Order: sequence, then C-alpha cells, then structure tokens
Amino acid sequence: MVAVRHDDLAMAFDFVSYAAPMEHNAYVSLDTGKVWWTSDSSDAFDEEIPDDLGTSDRYLAIPHKNDLDLGRRLALRFVAQELPACYDQAEGFFRRQGAYARFKDLLEREGVLERWYSFEANAVERALRSYVARTLTR
Repeated sequence: MVAVRHDDLAMAFDFVSYAAPMEHNAYVSLDTGKVWWTSDSSDAFDEEIPDDLGTSDRYLAIPHKNDLDLGRRLALRFVAQELPACYDQAEGFFRRQGAYARFKDLLEREGVLERWYSFEANAVERALRSYVARTLTR
C-alpha cells in the first residue's frame, strides 16, 4: 500500500463535506495514492474515472463529515466545553437552516471563534487518521 499525504486527504475530505452527503465524492487509490474526485452536481472533472472506483477495495472512499460525527455534535461538544451557558441557544441553532452561520456569529461575539477553528481542525485530523486506520485494517 502507498502512503497518502495528509494534505491530499484533508482536501478530499473538505471537498466531500462541502456539499450534502453523497453529492461530492472522493476516493484515494491504495495503489498509487492518487485522489479521484466526482460530483453529482458538476462535470468539471475532465479525467477519465476508473470503472471500478466505487466498487473496488483498491480505493478508499473519503467520508463526509457527518459520517465521522464532525458536524452538529462536534459543534455542540465545543459549546459545552467552552460556552456552557450558551448550550441551549446553540442547540436551537441546529434545529433550523443556517445553523453554522448563527453558530459562528455566536462564537465570534463570545471571542472563541479561533479556538473553534483549532478545535475543529484537531478533531478532523484525529477522525481522519482513525477512519483510515480502521478502514485499512479490515
């Protein structure tokens, strides 16, 4: 198996997580380390996609952030840790559309937005490493 650069993995994860689940996909070739990108909403990728991309065990599908519990639950864990008095308010944000904009506005008002970005980046890195390790040892 070939090593995959963390930056490539992180970019693929961001791409997949940017859209709704299953709208954007990324796969890493376990033979070459090459990342393959696909999207239901765009034909901007001119590369010829391997026929067995979604079915072969030689490609690692990159998960969506929701698959790794890095969405709402992560945000609420951060609020519980950093702003426990604002927990109910933050939880209410996630019951409606536009939750992340309101969530980030709250964090900015409270002066903890940069801590959120660091918390989120560390959680993403740990989750991706764990996902890759679990997936490859099956």
